[in-house]
Amino acid sequence: MPSPFDQSTYQVRLEWGVDGLDRLATADVVVVVDVLRFSSTVADAVASGSAVSLDDAREWSRNGAAVAARAGDAVVLIGSLRNAAAVARAIATLQERNQSRTSVSVIAAGEADAAGAVRFAVEDHLGAGAIIAALTELGIDHTAPDAAVAAEGFRALKRALRHMVSASGSARELADGVAATERMRASGAAPTTVSDAAELDALDVVPVLRDGLFVAFD
Repeated sequence: MPSPFDQSTYQVRLEWGVDGLDRLATADVVVVVDVLRFSSTVADAVASGSAVSLDDAREWSRNGAAVAARAGDAVVLIGSLRNAAAVARAIATLQERNQSRTSVSVIAAGEADAAGAVRFAVEDHLGAGAIIAALTELGIDHTAPDAAVAAEGFRALKRALRHMVSASGSARELADGVAATERMRASGAAPTTVSDAAELDALDVVPVLRDGLFVAFD
């Protein structure tokens, strides 16, 4: 029986973390948004010509990588502020190839504590909103209320992205130093800076998960 919270009547949906993904109805596409720093770092790595292993990413990201691993048979795309418009175009391409309406679950990863509880993360809300707003501009606009609120929040704060992201709790935590940074570097990933993560549409590349690797969508 459908849940009142599965957003199944909408094409574009929004939830938070792995539990949120589980609450939603099954979708054709899952977009993982973990702006600081999983999504931004993976997108930058793929843009530079590298493939990123999901197994490696799970060693340094318990948020975004966990969502990607949980997505099942859906097409998994990695989205951020840096490639929001490109993600929307990739979804439009998939819909055109399928010749049918493509359902999309945008999952903001949030910040997971040691017990796995997910809290709201302003940078992920903005990143999800940027992608949903870009989808709307392409005519993919049958959005759940949750998704619509994120898109309008992004539009209202678009000119203040750098301030919003840099002033977030996640950015302050990174400035203090986190163990994941060294784990990323040890795996060969170059962590995207907070400043770069706040740059809107800096990349045209969209990472897609194929056979355990994040590679460029084509």
